[in-house]
Order: sequence, then C-alpha cells, then structure tokens
Amino acid sequence: MKSLFLMAFLLLSFTYSYAQNEQAPLQEQEINYKDWTYKSVRDNRDINLRDFAKNKKLVMVVYFAPWCPNWKHEAPFAEKLYEKYKSNGFDVIGIGEYDTVAAMKTNLDDKKITFPVVYESDSKDAQQKTLHYQYRKAAGDTRGWGSPWNIFIEPAALKKDGDILMKKAFVVNGELIEADVEKFVRQKLGLPAEETKMATKDKTVEACAPEAKTTTSFKKPEPRK
Repeated sequence: MKSLFLMAFLLLSFTYSYAQNEQAPLQEQEINYKDWTYKSVRDNRDINLRDFAKNKKLVMVVYFAPWCPNWKHEAPFAEKLYEKYKSNGFDVIGIGEYDTVAAMKTNLDDKKITFPVVYESDSKDAQQKTLHYQYRKAAGDTRGWGSPWNIFIEPAALKKDGDILMKKAFVVNGELIEADVEKFVRQKLGLPAEETKMATKDKTVEACAPEAKTTTSFKKPEPRK
C-alpha cells in the first residue's frame, strides 16, 4: 500500500512540475496578426515590424514579462537561437509586457539579451487590454499571463500593405521546446538537419504568478537508472 501511495505521489508531482514549466508545442494557428510600431526598450526609437522583417527568412517575436520565471527559463535559448542563426536570415525581437521600462532594461542586462526589444505595455494593470492578450487567447492559450508567448513570422508571406500582416502563423503558447523549435528554424532557413543533444538541467521549476507572495517550487524527479 505504501509503495502504491509513493508511486501515485511521484506521478502527481512529476505531472505538476511539467505543467508549471509551461513548455508548449509549436503549432500552426489561424490568427489575424497586425503590423505594429513600438518603442525600443533600450533607446526609445520606433521599430516597425514590417520594416524589421524585410530581407529576412524568419523572425521570432517573443512576448514576455520580465518578472516571469518562465521567461527567465526561455531567455537564454532565445538568445542562443539569435546568435547562432542571425547570419542565416533569422532574427528575434522581444516585446516587453506588464512591467516598467526600467525593469525591462534591467532584465535584458541580467539575461545578456542582445536582440532588439520593444514594449507594448508598462503595467500589470494592462493584462487584459493588450494585443498580446488578444492574440494568445485566439491561439488557445489558457495561462493567466501568457509569458512567454512566441509567434514565428515568415517575411516572404507577409501582406505588403494594410494592418493585417498574416492570417496564419506558427505559435508556441508557452516556453519553447528547444529541439523542436531549432529543427523548425533550420528547416525554414533551408539548413540541413542537425543532431541536437539536449542536456537535462536540474533546475527549480516555477509558475508565472507575480501576485503570489511565496513560491512553492518543485524539482523534476530524476529517472531511475
């Protein structure tokens, strides 16, 4: 009886920890994604998405809240993709949400992010008022804050004028699954398949909940040898 109880407990803990990690599959969704012009977090200049995407093969737009632990997990991989494939026609642009611009700047420095970052909102009060909220809900994202949320843009397929850039796109309603996303990026860039060896990280898994005063952390159980 005790062994059955232990197995049930471990199974529930394992399932819960992965749910909190919020990784999600890459999937194509119908979505009316609009062109935008936002201010740069670093220097306050205007950046327009349609112009930014010109002459590129693939652009990853990642929406994030700087205080969100799930974004902290994804940020290093987003930066890695940018550095590895920017010379092959790939680019990344971040869109900060639900915090001050100063906090976003600090986050970029802490995470050593070098790709461009703009912001749509600068307060948690805007949670349900942003285009980010509309897009992710249209894509089936049921999370509270939706950070991070990723959408991939293929510039060659964009509408040349008008507010709507595209009506269908590949999105990730959560953290990127690294092996799957890198395979997708290489395919879109016309690069040969690459053997990817993913190291298992022993890291604390946290949920994205800024209002929580305390955080209960779970660690993924080590597989039996």
